[in-house]
Amino acid sequence: MEFWSSFWNIIWVFFSAVIFIAYLIALFSIVADLFSDRKLSGWWKAIWLFALVLIPFVTSLIYLIARGQGMAERKFHTVAENQSAAEDYIRSVAQASPSDEIAKAKQLFDAGVLTADEFQAIKNHALGSVKVPVA
Repeated sequence: MEFWSSFWNIIWVFFSAVIFIAYLIALFSIVADLFSDRKLSGWWKAIWLFALVLIPFVTSLIYLIARGQGMAERKFHTVAENQSAAEDYIRSVAQASPSDEIAKAKQLFDAGVLTADEFQAIKNHALGSVKVPVA
């Protein structure tokens, strides 16, 4: 049990594990960036991947230095597009507020499309005070 013999051995193993995990995260980010970059041709993607397999640490450093700024910009634009799409979707499926429903019903009532009873029913429904008629 040579591993447990020294406190510094344990610290060194944990430090090495953190460095290795950080390297893997960087490597996966690089591969994801390679495949998401639409401007980079397939040949350049293949060359970068081949270099990442042959000499991964040096290639990762070169990639981060050479293409790091573009990597950050592509990630920023992707996040912004996804957030915009999510907000648009939420707006499209969100229901109107009770005051909006009442205002629309009032416009229809003023135009003569709805009767007073229909307007009152819509207003009660929008306000959440729907009364079920007793038979």
